[in-house]
Amino acid sequence: MPRFAANLSMLFGELDFLDRFKAAADHGFTGVEYLFPYAYGKEVLAAALSENGLTQVLHNLPAGDWDAGERGIACLPDRAGEFQDGVGRAIEYATTLGCTQVNCLIGKTPAGADADTVHALVVDNLRFAADQLKAANIRLLIEPINTFDIPGFYLSRTDQALELIRQTGSDNLFVQYDIYHAQRMEGELAATIAANLAQIGHIQLADNPGRNEPGTGEINYAWLLRHIDSLGYEGWIGCEYKPAAGTSAGLGWIEALAAQEYAI
Repeated sequence: MPRFAANLSMLFGELDFLDRFKAAADHGFTGVEYLFPYAYGKEVLAAALSENGLTQVLHNLPAGDWDAGERGIACLPDRAGEFQDGVGRAIEYATTLGCTQVNCLIGKTPAGADADTVHALVVDNLRFAADQLKAANIRLLIEPINTFDIPGFYLSRTDQALELIRQTGSDNLFVQYDIYHAQRMEGELAATIAANLAQIGHIQLADNPGRNEPGTGEINYAWLLRHIDSLGYEGWIGCEYKPAAGTSAGLGWIEALAAQEYAI
């Protein structure tokens, strides 16, 4: 049975961030994920989780200057030191929050950069991060993101992520499989998940087009989630979508699935 985690960066956006933990719990969620924890003290976030009976499912490594448009720094030359410092900071937060996996947003390929040089940098950075996180009993994830939403993003397909895992030689690097991004870039959702389940550490969902909640677009989520369940996936599924008409109204899709033997 899939376990759904509320993505606090996308859901309950009308609330202050720290108030979203209680809102998630009040709506029946037992797990949460979000982009970054670093704007808040570790102990503050740990208290919010504890007070609301929530599990911290996922957060990202520091990803550069988000407000300026950076979407990760693992592929940026001359930022390796910053990347390594970010790994250490992520470990500190994840350890305090009890979060057992973090995601690395690779970033946007620099204009004019040599492709081989960038690729070698990415492999080196991922190998470093995977090793450091393994020592802390934390898994590292990498997420293919569609290049319609983020033009130039370095990692955009599942097979590319799998090849990066192979090249790092790490047993602590996994795919974060976002169904929305995968649908936009490659389709073949059911077959891809089935073929690569052992290397998928986390799944996220949103419908397409629009990146709204399941049931608003073309993806047959009732069938797909049953399929994922039948494969034996035991991880969380992050609800990383934009509510079409408010979070509470949009959560009706979970009730519909619960009627078909699914629950939060």
